[in-house]
Amino acid sequence: MTDLAALNAMDAQALRAALSGPPDEVAGLLRVAAEGGVVQAQLLLGQLLLDGQGVARDPAAALRWFGAAAQAGDAVGMNMVGRCAEHGWGTAVDTPLAARWYRAAAKRGLDWGMYNLATLLALGEGVVRDRPQALALFRRAAALGHAKSVTMIGSFYEDGWVVGADRAAAADHYRRAAEAGDFRGQFNHARMLASEGRIDEALSWLARLTETATPRFLAQVRGWLADHADPRLNGFTLDA
Repeated sequence: MTDLAALNAMDAQALRAALSGPPDEVAGLLRVAAEGGVVQAQLLLGQLLLDGQGVARDPAAALRWFGAAAQAGDAVGMNMVGRCAEHGWGTAVDTPLAARWYRAAAKRGLDWGMYNLATLLALGEGVVRDRPQALALFRRAAALGHAKSVTMIGSFYEDGWVVGADRAAAADHYRRAAEAGDFRGQFNHARMLASEGRIDEALSWLARLTETATPRFLAQVRGWLADHADPRLNGFTLDA
């Protein structure tokens, strides 16, 4: 077992080689570094434990490592503690607690913290609904290049939340989010294109969804396709 002193003695090339090894060996190295107080290792080990990569899946242990990083002042750790609280990973679901952790991460400038807090504020989950504040947070995150926040701003314009309904502004935000790789942005961009009769362009964006979209989202898109009146869309196969 490599100890912390040996890890610290590795040069960059040796460290990269060690971290590109088998998942179980990588997890072991990360555990050594995490136990030595290396915040980045705590975050990575927490994610491995959450996903069950190289180690047995253990959400409660993942939460402990995210918590260690958060207590060290790391914004990503704070955001991940919030995620665990929101989704019940290793703990009971507690959306008010999730909101507090997201707010802490957002205050430290983390785009994901801003996005996650804004989502709760927009829906009124765990917090009093505050769509103006949600939009402000989405805009702050979008300014940092957060593509999912760009999609959400598009939704505000499409639905007329806070701002007046503006289909052109919504379409522009969806296009930008799609080009930045957000799968919800890609779907909404395709949906807007289809409504304008630009079916071939819509299909090209829909075909990209399988690269990054979740299985649940793909199932929803398949339902939308099946219900569409245009045969080019309801006959389109969205391969997993």
